[in-house]
Amino acid sequence: MQVWVLLFNANTDNEGIYTLEIDGDNIVVAFEEEDDAIRYAGLLEAQDFLSPTVESIDSEDLEAFCRESNYDLNIVPTEGLLVPPEKNVDKTDWSKDLEKGQSEPEDEIIVEDPVIAMMRRRLENLL
Repeated sequence: MQVWVLLFNANTDNEGIYTLEIDGDNIVVAFEEEDDAIRYAGLLEAQDFLSPTVESIDSEDLEAFCRESNYDLNIVPTEGLLVPPEKNVDKTDWSKDLEKGQSEPEDEIIVEDPVIAMMRRRLENLL
């Protein structure tokens, strides 16, 4: 199954994948639907976060990457809605000058009720 992830500095030596840090754990966020990934990327940009690239990847490959990298994986289902945390880490893990221990954990994942998510999508499509 194909899923959609958010990449930063895509196709470079300094490429990074979007994760949420919750209670010290890095959680890779993937989406079943490309539109949901694009919408989430837009929400991140609205918060003055770096501009991510939405890329598709096979879910089995992503699971293997997460196992090898000691990351957890959260695949946002089609009927789910993920809202970015209110604040982002000060420095990214893929920054060359990262000093460990300076990033603050982000807020927990919020998955919205499927009915509300459907209504929100309909309203967004009106724009």
